[in-house]
Amino acid sequence: MWTVFLVEINFGNDFTKFGVYPRKLSGLIGVVASPFIHSDLKHITNNSITFFVLMLAIRVFYKKNFLRVFWIGLLLSGSLTWLIGRNSYHIGMSGVIYMLASFIMAKGFFSKNYHLIALTLCLVFLYGGMIWYVLPIVDGVSWEGHLAGMVAGILLSFFFKNEILVQAIKRPALTPNQELFLEHFDENGKFVANLPFLDEDGNLILDEE
Repeated sequence: MWTVFLVEINFGNDFTKFGVYPRKLSGLIGVVASPFIHSDLKHITNNSITFFVLMLAIRVFYKKNFLRVFWIGLLLSGSLTWLIGRNSYHIGMSGVIYMLASFIMAKGFFSKNYHLIALTLCLVFLYGGMIWYVLPIVDGVSWEGHLAGMVAGILLSFFFKNEILVQAIKRPALTPNQELFLEHFDENGKFVANLPFLDEDGNLILDEE
């Protein structure tokens, strides 16, 4: 998107006509092109920072599927914008950003995985205010694109519901004696003091570790 923006500035081009224009066949090109087109420096800077944070989270927690999430979400959010948007050109990465945010949040709640729930809470803290911009409260802002992105992200969270989500976070390897020590805790986490400490060969462990 920065390449497109720099080409516009340096060569005096205006690519707005390649944005999503709802319910016109010529506007379908914007489903793919519009996320890479921005109106001004403030617009692209704000979107770039948020997009980087969300894509980084997707890359870490969904290693095998992060490109699928991005491209399927981009196409789905753009298509929904084409269906529900007002008669105007809709441009910018905002729809994809809303798709990524809603996907991560919905997936966190549905999966019940504490790593993803923690990530979801962080995103709610950082970007919770975004929810208001799915409503027509600011002139000149494509709230339809935001709404389409949010819906697309939630739908994708069901599509990927059977995937293994977290592979990057693993428990550090334990020594044999540390593993034996953990065996002295029952399923409720209560320490059972009267069990002997035995090594792998069945010998009593007398030293402290």
